[in-house]
Amino acid sequence: MPPTHGDAPDRTTGDHRRNPRRRGEELERAILAATLEELAEVGYAGLTMERVAARARTGKATLYRRWPGRAELVVDACAAHRLSDADLPDTGALRTDVIAALRRLSARLAASHGDILRGLLTEIMHDPEFARLVRERVHTAGPGAIQAVLRRAVARGEIEPWVPASRRATVAVDLLRNHYLLHGAPIPEEVVTEIVDDVYLPLLLAPPAAPPLPSHGAAAGDT
Repeated sequence: MPPTHGDAPDRTTGDHRRNPRRRGEELERAILAATLEELAEVGYAGLTMERVAARARTGKATLYRRWPGRAELVVDACAAHRLSDADLPDTGALRTDVIAALRRLSARLAASHGDILRGLLTEIMHDPEFARLVRERVHTAGPGAIQAVLRRAVARGEIEPWVPASRRATVAVDLLRNHYLLHGAPIPEEVVTEIVDDVYLPLLLAPPAAPPLPSHGAAAGDT
């Protein structure tokens, strides 16, 4: 019976068996990093489990024990390499925290992360199952590190507690990503500050929309 953890010999790949055995998180990090490298090099269309296994210097069977196919592997790789709370400084104010977050994201988009994003968006348009996985495993996790920024702002009393869970929370990241997709990188500094000052902060500070008034049917006798 084959082992359930760590590198497993796979006769279809090269000389990865000469490498030290890796297990658990170390091995998973290597596989996810190899997946992103493959995406940057050949795109989703050219990515295969065999190629990822060879780049990660492990066996193909090791990948299949963790992920049933390349779609799940790619989604997990992208989710694992989003900006984390640790990537962002705490400047002490909502505005400068958001600007710092958008600058970090802009730098990632200017690197290979941006090319990967373009390729995946193309696949989402043509592969409904892949699109479903992205919605379930990536978007449902919230807007990433920007949530940490918003939680700090709530703790400082800068915004209301309902804001981080609202649709408003993702607007700054959405606008930055859309600018990149339309105009490419690098994203000018003035675009970042315009997104924050002209759109995002006014939106976060605005009160919630009033609930709609109940509708009433026409009274008897009305014409």
